[in-house]
Amino acid sequence: MSSPDFKQRIIDAISNPTLTGALGRFSVAYRTARAKAYEETDFEAVRDQIATIKSASADHFDEVAGRFQQAAEARGTKVFRTSDPQAVKDYILNLSRERGVKSIVKSKSMASEEIHLNQYLIDAGIAVQETDLGEWIIALAGQTPSHMVLPAIHMTKEEVADVFSNKVEEGQMPDIPKLVKFARAKLRPVFLGADMGISGANIAVAETGSIVIVTNEGNARLVTTLPKIHVAIVGLEKLVEKFQDIAPILTALPKSATAQLMTSYVSIISGPAPNTDGSPKELHIILMDNRRNDMAHDPKFKQALQCIRCASCLNVCPVFRLVGGHVFGKIYTGGIGTILTAWFDALKQSDEIQSLCIQCGNCNEVCPSKIDIAGLILELRRRLAVEQGQPLIQKAIFSVVNNRRVFHSMLRAASIGQAPFAREGYIRHLPLFLSDLTKSRSLPAIAAEPFRDRIKKIKQPKCAERAAFYGGCLVDFAYPEMGEALVKVLNKAGIEVTFPEGQTCCGAPARYSGAYEVAAQNAADNIQALLAEDVKYVVSACPTCTVALKQDFADSLDAVGRKNEVDTANKLAAKVIDFTSLVEQLVQAGRLKFKAGTPPVKFTYHDSCHYKRTLHADQSPRRLMQQAGHELVEMEEHDMCCGMGGSYTLKMPEISAPILERKLVNIENTGAPLLLIDCPGCVMQIRGGLDKRGSHVQVQHSVERLAECIE
Repeated sequence: MSSPDFKQRIIDAISNPTLTGALGRFSVAYRTARAKAYEETDFEAVRDQIATIKSASADHFDEVAGRFQQAAEARGTKVFRTSDPQAVKDYILNLSRERGVKSIVKSKSMASEEIHLNQYLIDAGIAVQETDLGEWIIALAGQTPSHMVLPAIHMTKEEVADVFSNKVEEGQMPDIPKLVKFARAKLRPVFLGADMGISGANIAVAETGSIVIVTNEGNARLVTTLPKIHVAIVGLEKLVEKFQDIAPILTALPKSATAQLMTSYVSIISGPAPNTDGSPKELHIILMDNRRNDMAHDPKFKQALQCIRCASCLNVCPVFRLVGGHVFGKIYTGGIGTILTAWFDALKQSDEIQSLCIQCGNCNEVCPSKIDIAGLILELRRRLAVEQGQPLIQKAIFSVVNNRRVFHSMLRAASIGQAPFAREGYIRHLPLFLSDLTKSRSLPAIAAEPFRDRIKKIKQPKCAERAAFYGGCLVDFAYPEMGEALVKVLNKAGIEVTFPEGQTCCGAPARYSGAYEVAAQNAADNIQALLAEDVKYVVSACPTCTVALKQDFADSLDAVGRKNEVDTANKLAAKVIDFTSLVEQLVQAGRLKFKAGTPPVKFTYHDSCHYKRTLHADQSPRRLMQQAGHELVEMEEHDMCCGMGGSYTLKMPEISAPILERKLVNIENTGAPLLLIDCPGCVMQIRGGLDKRGSHVQVQHSVERLAECIE
């Protein structure tokens, strides 16, 4: 449960038009520019290479670090290896005192931010100057980076001008070229007078003892060449084994970080070069562990060490672009930052920020290192739940949901009790403390008769093929008409549909809250119910439920030690198929045909997150509707989350609402009178939002439209 202070920080961020405007505009531009940057590159091949290279190093950090140290020292570099962040700071401070260092210039280094190096040195009486433009701006403003690559993205030119005027020299105007020129003029003498330069590194090569630094401003070259002492702080995860390993990283980093074909400066430093006056230069490389080895030995989290710090996961995150890194993160920000915070800082430190993740999977799709960021955040939630226990309210809710008879009885009772609030199939207003639930959207009224009762009244033909329908909570109790449409279509293909009475919640709410034991019991109950009869298919019309049946059941059971039930879960998974994909197969086989002369309708389509990114089925409904004669009008950001996220809309309504609002605007901008969706949860979110706006756009699940189009 989020603290009041954290909630207020979220509200403050969302209420800041400068922040949301800057991040929103960048996010839209980034997606287009990134796609163009990768046009001539096989992204999947590159990310496979990076994952393999980085994983190989993480398999034996100590050995690779030892080879790096040997090669670097052979070139005259001094290498210091430590697992203690304090030892890093002490090494630099002691070196500074021994050499009489009074002033230090720094290029961008997340590793130094991680250990709070600047303040430590300043407290010791040493002047420390950031030279990356963004880092300098936020240092002057007394802030921390809001983005790992673009640390001052949240600030306007007016705010930067004010900071420069107040902290450096009065009279600065909000003109970007002039501000950049001013910064260069002020920083150049600092470079020339510095006694020590401190940098990070993007890559460290064991074969040659080299470090690779990638920048766009060139300040790192001044930091590493002008002062007589250069110290590089390098996390162990930056190690690669061979010099040739840098190629795929240099290919992906600029394209993923800033959507550039290539970066402006690539510096490869292999040992100390002479100073400008001919005197010998000192090069010190600190290989810092800070729990990276522990992470490498964790079978779940080892993959996080593949990160190349491009921040592409931040750039496509629907939550990050609303709240920024000062809310969504600590030192490291966004989805990957949540994971790194849990390891480099403490698991507890990631508690609130991990709750911001809506599990849309955008981050996984663009990560050039092939990290399952969304999956690792789920694992964080599981470990937090084990360590801290479930909140009492959450435990009470799950105890009801998991008792099928009690849960279903309560829903039936609620269908009667909702009468004063239900109108035209919607609940548009709720009283008192429940009012927030209907603030940004209308809710569907609970069906007077659930699908589990309705199916008993449907006269179906006796067929050789049978399918068990897994309805999920929404189809069963809010949208039984979707279930009826599904039966109608499959009957036309010669498939009889059963509805196993013992089916219950798919366990997604529990799993996404970290309560894997609850999710495992959901899995066991559903497996027993759905395999009780001999059926060819187990069909679902909800992507989240489909993913649960196909993947999550086995994983949840395995995670809590119920390994003897995993084979049965896999047996069920082999039968599971989502409805629209099955229909496309049946159309291709000639078992279903579209009605001739169906009036063409313009439609737009919303890609549900699980449907597109996990099931990869997003083209099936488009093809089917076009075969039926309908005209597709794609909306902007058609594959961006609608803000539903299951229980996310209840836990984080402050974030869910503006994500929904952006989606509604994009839908209406198409001018299409019909919106199709393959997820009942997204139907609830978007249909309810459009109803709240008084929109005339019709929202249907694909199953409903297909039932109308198939003869």
